[in-house]
Amino acid sequence: MSASVISRNNQSFVLQIEVPVNQGNMLVSEGLLLEQLNEAGKLGTHEILERFDVTSQDPIIFQGQKLTYKHQVTKRYETPYGPVDCERAVYQESGGGTTLAPLDYHAHIVGSATPRLAKMVSSKYSKNAAPAVEDDLANNHGRKLSQSYIKNLCDRVGYLIEEHDNDDYDLPELDEPVASVAIGLDGTCMLLCDDGWREAMCGTVSLYDSSGHRQYTVYVAEAPEYGKARFLRKLEQEVGKVRERYPDACYIGVADGARENWRFLKQHTDFQLLDFFHVSEYVAGASHALFPDDEGKRKIWLEDRLHRLKHKRGAASRLLHELEQAELPKRTTALVEKRYKAVTYLKNNLPLMRYYHAVKRLWPIGSGVTEAACKTLVKQRFCCAGMRWKYESALIVLGMRALAETKGRWDQLWERITCENRLGEPVSSY
Repeated sequence: MSASVISRNNQSFVLQIEVPVNQGNMLVSEGLLLEQLNEAGKLGTHEILERFDVTSQDPIIFQGQKLTYKHQVTKRYETPYGPVDCERAVYQESGGGTTLAPLDYHAHIVGSATPRLAKMVSSKYSKNAAPAVEDDLANNHGRKLSQSYIKNLCDRVGYLIEEHDNDDYDLPELDEPVASVAIGLDGTCMLLCDDGWREAMCGTVSLYDSSGHRQYTVYVAEAPEYGKARFLRKLEQEVGKVRERYPDACYIGVADGARENWRFLKQHTDFQLLDFFHVSEYVAGASHALFPDDEGKRKIWLEDRLHRLKHKRGAASRLLHELEQAELPKRTTALVEKRYKAVTYLKNNLPLMRYYHAVKRLWPIGSGVTEAACKTLVKQRFCCAGMRWKYESALIVLGMRALAETKGRWDQLWERITCENRLGEPVSSY
């Protein structure tokens, strides 16, 4: 064996490896080095695992029950470096029943995976499908894991995430004081095996300084559900946590024209704004109806009206009146419909178009952060060619992606998983 433990004490141990070198090929030499580092990693992991085991054969107390030592059982643990076979003590009640291996609980083993492997694989799986994760592990880490193992391991991680669903994650210390908080929500479709195309929901809570710079964003996402209650509960929790931390900030709701969005935002924000990009699209459509044959005039008119919407008080009402009264040069069905859509959209959302107040205070007027979340959290992972999802799998992966996209939360999750007492109480000697 090219890796060995050459010394150990209660606090540490020293590993030694021998690395062969291919003088003619650097890439081959690096591969040989990786192999030996993985051998050292397996040996070191075995050493650590043994220190998490209960070495005494005396009875122990677990959840108020007396458990008796049965025997040593070898278990294969999957690690970032390779499989490791380790003997560990197994306990059981005197009357039989399920056995308990304290090592697995003390070391926070996820199925058969060490915590670091579980964290690494689930992070990769949140970004890529199982075949890509399998290739990544083999080509870049020298680890061979089957696609079924990857999926099963990530299912287990998903259950751990669900257990921590109500945790209060720490918000970071920001460079500047938070002056405003923008809250947005939107949906995008994904294909489910049983229900066809359904809408998954994404929400964002973004923190801005007084100059309008976005400093931090909390991402929330939920697999398709009827009624959206689960998603809205999650988003409401995140808004509540931010409000508790920043009670003096101004809370702004920014979204498109979907009515169900505004029912939520009006409850949780001080000021509501219709996404400026959506308004721009409708106004651009109206410009084609007003100037169907003169592109130059159309561009000048559109730029002027959008500028007024941003910087002139009452510009939305004046634009609506202008479109209602305008005589169209051509009354084709397509052009009449463009004008009608713009008029209807402005009329239905006029109270949400106070852009003058928002721009003056350097508040965000677009829902681009939320729109991008729909693409990043859902479309990039769930809508690749040929993909169809079971609801439970979508729930797990989307939960992982939302945590991973919110800076700092993925590490916080694993800190809590590996620090919590999974036994419910310490395993103590009887």
